[in-house]
Amino acid sequence: MFCQNCQMRIAKVHFTQIVNKKKVEMFLCEECASEKGQFNPGSLFNINDFLTGLIGYTDTTPFVPSMQQDVVCKKCGMSFEEFKKMGKLGCSSCYSVFGEKLEPILKRLHGTTAHTGRVPGRVSKVIKASQEIKELKDLLNKAIQKEEYEKAAEIRDKIKARENEKDA
Repeated sequence: MFCQNCQMRIAKVHFTQIVNKKKVEMFLCEECASEKGQFNPGSLFNINDFLTGLIGYTDTTPFVPSMQQDVVCKKCGMSFEEFKKMGKLGCSSCYSVFGEKLEPILKRLHGTTAHTGRVPGRVSKVIKASQEIKELKDLLNKAIQKEEYEKAAEIRDKIKARENEKDA
């Protein structure tokens, strides 16, 4: 975002004032902010940089206006730049719109990009058994491709046993 005063430099200072119960926001570059007497370079503290530093995400790419950075969610109208400022997505479709850019951030925050949320106790056994059967079937296919038929027979028997446990 460019400075609202000079329209030439990148806005690095954000002011929010409430005047007569109305919120007034200004985005200024460092030079215009110091000219207005609203900015002291010695006391610069960027909370966004602080928080992103804690999670290990540092965006060192220079700001270059392009079509790629101006991707906007069609459902809620949020841009990736707005997400970076707020730290929150606007809606569920933002995940698919900003997918490639979000993956490294989500991986750093959560350790993975796959959701592994909680499941009710009664359902978790069924889901766990289904996942185990799927993994065993993948192993079975690999064993068959490698022509390891004895191992494939053992895996087949395990699959049948798990399916019987699941049905019971």
